[in-house]
Amino acid sequence: MIIVTGGAGFIGSAVVAHLNAKGEDNIVIVDNLAESTKWKNLVRLKYRHYLHKSHLLHALASGELKSVRAIVHMGACSATTETDGDYLMANNYAYTRMLAEYALEKGVRFIYASSAATYGGIEKNFDDDDPTSLRLKPINRYGYSKQFFDEVAIQNGWQKRIVGLKFFNVYGPNEYHKGDMSSVVYKAFGQIGANGFLKLFKSHRAEFGDGEQKRDFVYIKDCVDVIGQLLLRGDVNGIFNLGSGVARSWNDLAAAVFAAMGKEKRIEYIDMPQQLVGSYQYFTEASMARLAATGIALKKTSLEDGVRDYVEQYLAAGELRLQELE
Repeated sequence: MIIVTGGAGFIGSAVVAHLNAKGEDNIVIVDNLAESTKWKNLVRLKYRHYLHKSHLLHALASGELKSVRAIVHMGACSATTETDGDYLMANNYAYTRMLAEYALEKGVRFIYASSAATYGGIEKNFDDDDPTSLRLKPINRYGYSKQFFDEVAIQNGWQKRIVGLKFFNVYGPNEYHKGDMSSVVYKAFGQIGANGFLKLFKSHRAEFGDGEQKRDFVYIKDCVDVIGQLLLRGDVNGIFNLGSGVARSWNDLAAAVFAAMGKEKRIEYIDMPQQLVGSYQYFTEASMARLAATGIALKKTSLEDGVRDYVEQYLAAGELRLQELE
């Protein structure tokens, strides 16, 4: 049995879809659906059981869930704008710690979502070695809630027996419910379709032109391929970056979306909100050397190919194809 927390969410549902494509359906999905539309991500998935996230720890402690061989813990509060620090620490630190301790005690494979937000405001040297991870200073509550568990894992030596993944800017199918937290690819498709143009932030630094701020954009299919391999490679453990390894500009992303939609590129550069000016990152790029050195094969879908696949096969298909990721 494989437990996938956040299994109705963006990355979690994509993981389940990937497992289904490999013939695996002995899966327990754990989530908190409430009034979110993410229930739609479950419609075509194959799984044996669903649990609300508040019931999982009891189900594990009581023995209700038997023969668990892996926990893929993608469930968390992922809103970088969340201001309730106690809520973030309860969801992203304490809950993760309890699951990790269970997995370590029972010898269960444990893979969890960390975040590139742990890097804070730095714009170079995105290295994922343990000494660097212990020195990071996040700049928002979300990043800190992720960073603190990473620190605890390293200090206790748990990272030698579990896997943490620092996701960079992930985009792709199954993010439709995320609202403001959805990728700029998804938002751009909607803006361009409605207005014929896309708005991007102006640059407030002389060394970067408007729209030339850069991010490490990684396609969801590449991410779940890595997770699938990690489930089979119990000898690979540690806290690793998970990105494309290549920084691309917002202008590049915009051009890829316009091209995929068959439309002429029209970009309007707008002033950045004042509250972002002092803390906005102009460059992120995951160092992927440590993960590659383990022998995990890294799919390297280019931004243009990933955006084209996302737009043509999903967003422009006339229906949300949800979890058909293969």
